[in-house]
Amino acid sequence: MEITELQQLIDQAQKIVFLTGAGVSTASGIPDYRSKNGLYTNSQQDKPAEYYLSHECLVNEPEVFYEYLKTNLYYPDAKPNVIHERQAELTRQGKATVITQNIDGLYCQAQTENLLEFHGNLTEVYCQKCGQSVSFDQYLNSRFHETCGGELRPNVVLYGEGLDEQVVADSVAAMQAADLVVIVGTSMRVYPFAGLLDFQRSAPVVAINAEPLNLGSNVQMMVSDAVEVFNELRV
Repeated sequence: MEITELQQLIDQAQKIVFLTGAGVSTASGIPDYRSKNGLYTNSQQDKPAEYYLSHECLVNEPEVFYEYLKTNLYYPDAKPNVIHERQAELTRQGKATVITQNIDGLYCQAQTENLLEFHGNLTEVYCQKCGQSVSFDQYLNSRFHETCGGELRPNVVLYGEGLDEQVVADSVAAMQAADLVVIVGTSMRVYPFAGLLDFQRSAPVVAINAEPLNLGSNVQMMVSDAVEVFNELRV
């Protein structure tokens, strides 16, 4: 698929759904998880990354969990790139919904409306004892709530925890209503997120990726750098 064809689809669509993953944020300086040098494949720890990002680790080794997140997941200086910005603009026009696996908060920074964060958001932090929300800057300074002494945690879905049912339901509804689906920055291998494609049977589906993905015959592949594509798109 060429950029002109994608532009035409976006111009004509009224209910676009962007399905996005870690590849969207790599241009903002945040490494992805599953590439050759990603967090999951290049761990220097004695246990797999999935353990350090689990409910079990949070409960049994809260200090280990905290230090791992601080060291590996938080990039407080990262800024949205052109992919976030163009998608956010389409949401503000009422033409699009973003369903993302990303937890880095960059879509919020880009003032994205109609945003469904499938796995939560690292920048939303709350106290497990009293429930009060605190800034993530406070969390990066201490894992304890200065008001009540409770343990803080980010509002993300850890291994061993269930997804937010309302987010899942809203994501399914968006997919069923979509008249265009654009996949960016994800290989769509992680379930249940990848299963969202099963709820869209009639709209065009386009995947933008630097390498070809095998997502079935109904997905049109655009083998290109997503940053370059979104730089050229008019929204």
